[in-house]
Amino acid sequence: MATVKIVLRQKKNKDGTFPLAIRITKDRKSTFITIGQNVLEKDWDADKQRVKKSHANSARLNNFIIKKLSEANDKLLELETQTEGVTSKVIRNNIKFKTTGSSFFLHADNYLENFKTAGKYNRYHPDQSRIKKFREFLSDSDISFQEITVPLLTKFKAWLKGKHKSADRSVVNHLIIIRTIFNLGIKGGIIDTKFYPFGKDKIQIKLPDSLKIGLSREEVKRIEELELDQNSYTNHCRNLWLFSFYFAGMRVSDVLRLRWTDIQDDRLNYQMGKNSKTGSLKASEKALAILSQYLSKKKVLDDLVFPELIGVSDFKNTFEVQRKISYAVKRIDKHLYKIAKLASIEKKLTMHISRHTFGNISGDTISIQMLQKLYRHSSITTTIGYQANFIHKDADDALDAVLNY
Repeated sequence: MATVKIVLRQKKNKDGTFPLAIRITKDRKSTFITIGQNVLEKDWDADKQRVKKSHANSARLNNFIIKKLSEANDKLLELETQTEGVTSKVIRNNIKFKTTGSSFFLHADNYLENFKTAGKYNRYHPDQSRIKKFREFLSDSDISFQEITVPLLTKFKAWLKGKHKSADRSVVNHLIIIRTIFNLGIKGGIIDTKFYPFGKDKIQIKLPDSLKIGLSREEVKRIEELELDQNSYTNHCRNLWLFSFYFAGMRVSDVLRLRWTDIQDDRLNYQMGKNSKTGSLKASEKALAILSQYLSKKKVLDDLVFPELIGVSDFKNTFEVQRKISYAVKRIDKHLYKIAKLASIEKKLTMHISRHTFGNISGDTISIQMLQKLYRHSSITTTIGYQANFIHKDADDALDAVLNY
C-alpha cells in the first residue's frame, strides 16, 4: 500500500529556506510533489508534519498542508481501489493536477514575508495594504489562483472605484500586486499559464501618466520668509523641506539618515539609499544656516543631524529604519500642510514635493547630464522622463506663436 507524507526537501533555496513536498512511497520507491511553499528548517516539525508557531504564517500554512494531504490521500484511495499495481509515479501524476488550486493568500503572505526578511518596509507596507483590500473585497474568504478570473478582477476594479473612491493609479497598483503573485505562482509550478487572467484580450495593466507639480521660485521664497517659532516642530519641518530642496530634492529617507560625518569642508558626501549612488554636493549658505541650528544637539543625537531616527538601535535593520522613516514623514507632511496654508500656497506641499520643486525651477536651464548627476538617477532615460514634467518653454512658445496676433 502506498503512503503520502509532507516532508522538507533537502535542497536549500538561496534564501536559506527548504521546499515542502508531498512524498509518495510505494514498494519502497518514492517520488515527490512540491506544494509551492518554503520554510526554514528551524520552523519545521518533521515528526508532526507541521510548521511550528515560530513561522509568521504557521496557522494558514498548516491548514494548507492539511488540505493538500487530504487531496493526496483521497486520490491515492481512489487509484488503489480502481487500479492494481499502481506505481508511485502514476499516483504522483494523478495527484499533481490537484495542487494547482493552491491558496492565493498563502502565497501572498509568503511574498510579504520575503519583503520583511529583506528589510524592505517601503515595499511591504503598501503591498500589504493592497492585499488586505483584495481580502476585504472577497469578504475575507480564501481564493485559489484558478478562481481569480477576468470577470472577478473586473468586478474588483469597479469595487475599488466605487467603495474606496480609488484613483486610476491606485486601481492599477492593486492589480499589479495580484499579477506579481500570480507570476510567482506560475514560475513555482503552482498554477498553469492557461489560468492567467492578464494580457491581451484579458485584464491589461497600463500605468496612467502621473502629473508632477513643483513649487515656483516665488512660493519657495514665501516658505523661507515665514516667521515661525525657531524652537517649534513646524519650523523643524520647514528646515527639513528646505534642506532637501537645497540639495536638488534630496530624498527624505536620505535627509533623515544624514550624519555629521557626511558633511566635510562644507560639502555633503553621502550614499543614496534607493540605488546606492554616491556623490558630493556643495552646501550652500542657506543649507549651512539650517545645519547651524542643530549643531548644539550633535552629541545628543549620536552623530545624526536630524532627530527623527534617534533611538534606532540597529541601523542595519533596514525594515525598522524604513518603518520609522515612514511614520516620521506622515507627521512631517501634516506640518508642511500647515506651512503651505501660512504661506498662501494652494499646491500640495509634502517632503517629496521638494524634489519636484527643484525640477520645476531648474526647468531646461541645466543640462540633462548634470541633472542626472544631481538627482543621482542610474539611467539618463529616467532623468529625461522625470524632467519632461517641468519643461514647458517650447510648448508655451508654440502656443504664443499662434495666439499672439
